[in-house]
Amino acid sequence: MPQVVDFVNVSTAGLESSPVADALAGLRANEARYYKNKYDHVFTVSPAGEEPETLAWVNRILAEERDIAIASRPLEVTSFEVEGIRMAYVFYESGLSVNVMYSIEDGGKRAVGFKLSEGMEVPEELAARFKFARQKSKLAGVIRGSYFVVKGEY
Repeated sequence: MPQVVDFVNVSTAGLESSPVADALAGLRANEARYYKNKYDHVFTVSPAGEEPETLAWVNRILAEERDIAIASRPLEVTSFEVEGIRMAYVFYESGLSVNVMYSIEDGGKRAVGFKLSEGMEVPEELAARFKFARQKSKLAGVIRGSYFVVKGEY
């Protein structure tokens, strides 16, 4: 059952097992606010087990593009389309958020983004491969992020 992410009253519901649950909830709320403000899209999430195809799609892109397998347990996922772009998010127990932005039209922007919740270490599988820039968020504190461009067809 999809749950609407409230970015006014931030909740850790669904993320309680994370050691950085408050920061991860803020990160999730930050994404919800972005999509509401930019696209008027209501950001919803489901337990990872309820949307296995979304998780499989993200895992396939990570594996085939960069030979990456995220070690942390996925807690929540979402997948939606806005303005011709397919978006997918996976929120992990470690505090990591992975998103895939995939333009449906050929030649559009396609990328994978990584965001680290405040208080978490850079996951071992990403540490040697990516540099993380910092940004401040009222909802999530300091977010560290990185990305790579998707070259394949998915």
